[in-house]
Amino acid sequence: MSDHHAPGAAAAQEEHEEHEHPSWKQYKWVALILLVITVVEVWVYYTPFAKSPYFNPFLITMSAVKFGIVVQMYMHLKYDHKLFRALFFGPLLIAMFTVTALLFLFHQLPPLF
Repeated sequence: MSDHHAPGAAAAQEEHEEHEHPSWKQYKWVALILLVITVVEVWVYYTPFAKSPYFNPFLITMSAVKFGIVVQMYMHLKYDHKLFRALFFGPLLIAMFTVTALLFLFHQLPPLF
């Protein structure tokens, strides 16, 4: 029986395998997407939409999207174990729902109905 088929060999081999990482091409696309979102945010700020009651929720949403992209790609969370993603995004979702509820509560968002 060769060492390759030993019971602990598979576990040891998995520990030494490198995780997949984004290529430079992927980094370029992520940077371009982040740039486009930022340009849209700045453009919206200088339009009449800035007086809309949906202005703040729009900017908060765009910021959250950019945050998610940065965390997923530049912090390599996309390539980590699913448990780490759940531990990161679970509390983030709770915080987002809490902030949204507070915005409604203090009349910073228009009523839905």
